[in-house]
Amino acid sequence: MSAFINGIQHSWGSIETQILGRKPTGITQISYEDKQEKVNNYGRGRFPVSRGLGKYEASAKITLLSYEVDAIQEALSQGQRLTDIEPFDIVVSYLPEGSASLVQHTLRNCEFTSNKREISEGDTMISTEFELIISHIDWS
Repeated sequence: MSAFINGIQHSWGSIETQILGRKPTGITQISYEDKQEKVNNYGRGRFPVSRGLGKYEASAKITLLSYEVDAIQEALSQGQRLTDIEPFDIVVSYLPEGSASLVQHTLRNCEFTSNKREISEGDTMISTEFELIISHIDWS
């Protein structure tokens, strides 16, 4: 009989997302990252004497099935587009079955930057990747 050394790990099946007050089931991918610009500062000699911090940047992408996009659009006021939605947060939580160790990331002030569809011959489902503009990520 073998035992897991590290127990059950986080996986796609342990992810919960919340977008605009909904828990979408038609989400097939989400990716996000942040970067901190760091530069070396030089003085006398050829090696850096200190380091300076520049801009902070965060980015995110989300892939949604067409029925999720349709549901978001139907909730909008007449004439509004995805790109008109006020900034919203996306909460991504990881909780493997049987674990009490919740990991939660919050993508702050998200906005859609486009509205598009990508459909090809042979597709068995319609999914679209959307780039989001975000202000920052809380890696709590």
